[in-house]
Amino acid sequence: MRNQQTTQNADVSKIDYGIILSVFLLAIISVLTIYSTTVLQTDGGIGTTIMQLVWYGIGIIAAAIVMHFDSEQLWKVAPIAYGAGILLLFLVLIFYDRNTYALQGAKSWFRFGGVTFQPSEVVKVALIIMLARVITEHNMQIDDRTEKTDMNLLLKIAMWSAAPLLLVILQNDLGTTLVFLAIIIGMTFLSGVSWKILLPVFGTIGAIGSLLIYLVVYNRDVLLNFGFQNYQFARIDSWLDPFGDSTGDAYQLAQSMKAIGSGKLFGKGLGVSEVYVPVRVSDMIFSTIGENFGFIGGCFLIFIYFLLIYQMIRICFDTKNEFYAYMATGVIMMILFHVLENIGMTIGLLPITGIPLPFISQGGSALLGNMLGIGLVMSMRYHYRSYMFSEEDEHFGI
Repeated sequence: MRNQQTTQNADVSKIDYGIILSVFLLAIISVLTIYSTTVLQTDGGIGTTIMQLVWYGIGIIAAAIVMHFDSEQLWKVAPIAYGAGILLLFLVLIFYDRNTYALQGAKSWFRFGGVTFQPSEVVKVALIIMLARVITEHNMQIDDRTEKTDMNLLLKIAMWSAAPLLLVILQNDLGTTLVFLAIIIGMTFLSGVSWKILLPVFGTIGAIGSLLIYLVVYNRDVLLNFGFQNYQFARIDSWLDPFGDSTGDAYQLAQSMKAIGSGKLFGKGLGVSEVYVPVRVSDMIFSTIGENFGFIGGCFLIFIYFLLIYQMIRICFDTKNEFYAYMATGVIMMILFHVLENIGMTIGLLPITGIPLPFISQGGSALLGNMLGIGLVMSMRYHYRSYMFSEEDEHFGI
């Protein structure tokens, strides 16, 4: 009996309560903000709030399951998860929801009755695990790094990233495409590839980006021939001049900025809304936070995100498992990019891309993907003591 109690206490001590507290605070803010947006502001039903609670319950269960996977199990699961993710991304191009999202040109969602599911949100996590394995396996096999071996690693990362990235592009989902790129770039930087290779590669990418910006401004017909859509150009126009056509394509951004600005320092209070903002419960939910809780409330939310990311980085430094470190990097990049892009687009600093605010926006697919990422990071702490004194290869840590 005493041994069983000791084991239970040891398991409890391996749980990172700092991360749990951060996610718990985000969950409270999410539920209150969704309730404010859908019930108090628009006199709608409470169904959306209840569904968010249900998805949080599913996400917590999923995170707890992933947390119990150690590095060896995650290593073995990586190709299975990656293959399943590729299959889902392929199937959604065929069986996508043709009633709701197809009108916007998106082919990213399955529909099961009254429930929709976006597979790319969970495939992000599958890609993170797979790239972490690819990078770790390469580094384990190389004793002396050279430019040739680094180039081989870069090619491996590109090859394993190509399929999911291409399938997401075919879904006409620019926001998710950018998130995938952020994950890939972040993990590539940490992989140990020499700057002699990275600088020319990312310099080329920067040059291509500059060319795209030039074409967007001066010659859009070229980009239209390569599959770009007019609604994507409209988002850029509205970003550059949100009040130039505040009744047209820029209406959403203009209204969001008005709502956030009207909240001033302390906000108007929970449920008080005087500015209408489209899609407020999902992509533009930060406008509700800004209007209800003001500048102080927005800063408090950003501070919680800072604490969450800080906890993740701290775990990376506490453990010696290279495989875990790459996974944590991918998760951090995924969450960080979501936060920066979502808040940036609601206040006019960045173009609108349809990216939800992590753990806050209404939507089960995104919440499930984020919770799976949290489970991966918590697995590092949970299994830390089982390998912290291991004499095995430090890359794998088991």
